[in-house]
Amino acid sequence: MSYRIEHDTFGEIKVPAEHMWGAQTQRSFENFKIGKDKMPEEIIRAFAILKKSAAIVNKKSGKLSAEKEVAIKDVCDEIIAGQWKDEFPLVIYQTGSGTQSNMNMNEVIAHIANEKLKEKGIDSSIHPNDDVNMSQSSNDTFPTAMHIAVIEALHHNLYRPLQNLIDTMEKQKQKYMHLVKIGRTHLQDAVPLTFGQEISGWQMMLQKSKQMIEESEKYFLGLAIGGTAVGTGLNSPAGFGKDVAEVIAKETGISFKSEENKFYALTGRDEFVFSHGALEALATDLMKIADDIRLLACGPRAGLGEITLPANEPGSSIMPGKVNPTQCEALTMVTCRVHGNQSTISMASSQGRFELNAYAPIIAHTYIESVHILGDAIQSFNDHCLKGMTANEDRMNELVEKSLMLVTALSPHIGYEKSAEIAKKAFHDGTSLKEAAMALGYVTEKDYDHMVVAKDMTKV
Repeated sequence: MSYRIEHDTFGEIKVPAEHMWGAQTQRSFENFKIGKDKMPEEIIRAFAILKKSAAIVNKKSGKLSAEKEVAIKDVCDEIIAGQWKDEFPLVIYQTGSGTQSNMNMNEVIAHIANEKLKEKGIDSSIHPNDDVNMSQSSNDTFPTAMHIAVIEALHHNLYRPLQNLIDTMEKQKQKYMHLVKIGRTHLQDAVPLTFGQEISGWQMMLQKSKQMIEESEKYFLGLAIGGTAVGTGLNSPAGFGKDVAEVIAKETGISFKSEENKFYALTGRDEFVFSHGALEALATDLMKIADDIRLLACGPRAGLGEITLPANEPGSSIMPGKVNPTQCEALTMVTCRVHGNQSTISMASSQGRFELNAYAPIIAHTYIESVHILGDAIQSFNDHCLKGMTANEDRMNELVEKSLMLVTALSPHIGYEKSAEIAKKAFHDGTSLKEAAMALGYVTEKDYDHMVVAKDMTKV
């Protein structure tokens, strides 16, 4: 492997010749060989959007030449488009401010931009700190990139799969709104409802969760840029944060603005705790829905067996013909991970000591991971499970007829205590409710048939 010599304030260091990064990136690459999780692509893209926007504002203020602005913008556009992915090798577990990733971006942009200038015959040199990082600090750029990244991740990776699942719920709800089944509370028999009504509860859970996540976005709209090192805006011209936020808003189509209190913007991460809490709420709903579905499908002969799920793959290496609710299992494992991620984000957010929270990379990575795995699992569950879920109407009808809780319909007519006596007698004698009620002499056959109609008990 061939190398070139780069330098920083620590001195010279060898950098692989085929790569575009510089000395500070190389030092981080060598010093932090911790795990395999690299900085999320969303953060890289967000940083490129930020650096492009900063260059535009610095040019307008007269601090950056037109030639340098164009070169920086061109490289940023290439990074935003997905080029140069191999030039961002740094892992999550690095400096807690994300300084090395900020410098990774600065160095790559400067190196490629200088090559572009040379190709044009322009005698100008772009410096990663003095030009690309002009009027900025890692302490305000990384939090800014975090905010851009998480909103884009939500829009690109979560909302569409979640809406697809909601839409499938709507179709299944309409399909089975007529079908009466037994309800269950405390895992015990309860009064009837329709399968469509049960599904409507699942659907509303998802709709509410989506709404809460969307509403949490507003807390990410304020950007730290312009605060520089500790929130005072040192080395940043007046209005820089406001101007850059306006350009970022134009670039992304999202209504970003400059955070009014930069001291808060650099050290506070409560917006991540709050918004990821909404993701965790979605995860709890998904756990409940997946559990309901796999319990309703348990069997097929020795369980409830009220629904049948698609048979996607063999379920056992030893038991021929066994099929398992694997999509439910995958989804619920994802929800466990999201619950754990909430603990990580909450703990990291609480560590904002003095003027900076130095846990930024793990907060960003963990939030974005939750968005990705939730989106992927939801889409998989929708495509390979819920769309093909079918109700076993005969089994549902059988369980409704056997249920002792139909006696609830008699309570308004003969009272709670007599109704309970009927249920206990039917259970003890192993007879139907109707037989027990008539044996006790509390109702006639005609009255029972008129009062106890399962379909009527499902009316809202």
